[in-house]
Amino acid sequence: MNSYQARALEGASPVEVTIALYDGIVRFMNEAMDAVEQNDADRRRAAVKRAMDIVMHLQVTLDRKRGGKPAEALTEFYTAMFALMLQGSQANSRQKFEQVIANVRNVREAWKQALAETMGYGASMPAGSKFDGVMPQFAMAQREGSWTA
Repeated sequence: MNSYQARALEGASPVEVTIALYDGIVRFMNEAMDAVEQNDADRRRAAVKRAMDIVMHLQVTLDRKRGGKPAEALTEFYTAMFALMLQGSQANSRQKFEQVIANVRNVREAWKQALAETMGYGASMPAGSKFDGVMPQFAMAQREGSWTA
């Protein structure tokens, strides 16, 4: 992270930092896909490693004691994304990386909705989403100060 990015996150809420980290995952997955297209295995591995580092950070910083079902759901999500990234890297698979991006964007959008709710703007989770009913619990926990990313 460059100094501009670090300054931009100063004073950010845990949810805003989480959203920024999700953006990082998407950025590195895009870089990995570009490396697949260019047949650059070293660059692909480096990009996947950076994305996996973010996922591991998100995983270890979850407060499972206070997080309840949302933390359990995110633990499963992060484990699945880590595995999908590993599979994509091993198979040199653009399609696997695209799946990671789609899933991360979906959950990122839920975080944005949770942030909007904590700020009093109101938001609703897309019906049928894997995390339908779970992400609003993040917003409620954030408002009550009972859960942190």
